[in-house]
Amino acid sequence: MNRSILFDSPYLLGFEHTRSLIERAAKAAAEGYPPYNVEDRGDGSLRITLAVAGFSPAQLDVTVEDRQLTVAGRREPSTAAAGEDAFLHRGIAARGFIRNFVLADGMVVGNATLEHGLLHIDLSRPQPERVVKRIPIQSAR
Repeated sequence: MNRSILFDSPYLLGFEHTRSLIERAAKAAAEGYPPYNVEDRGDGSLRITLAVAGFSPAQLDVTVEDRQLTVAGRREPSTAAAGEDAFLHRGIAARGFIRNFVLADGMVVGNATLEHGLLHIDLSRPQPERVVKRIPIQSAR
């Protein structure tokens, strides 16, 4: 990937991590399979829905590492005999995939559910509790 001119500025020293996040996000956006939706569910909650028709829960993995959500689908090779898979048209993708999403600070991945060929992954950003701390005032002597 080409280096961004923005990060070559001498005023932006120490932003290598930010550059890394932007590069990961650009790479993730360039992927096309499987198609997905991102839904804003209000109150800081999101739902990512991926179209994973033909995959079972055992063939799907959802992991989070270093603010990166990774969804992977594995396809086992067909064990059918050589003459049984005679397709006249094959429009349904039968390949494995890896789809990555870069998460913002504080995002928490909740549950993942598979229904009707759609994998739903719920995310939330818990709001921090506002704590009011009283600071005692000391008198100068």
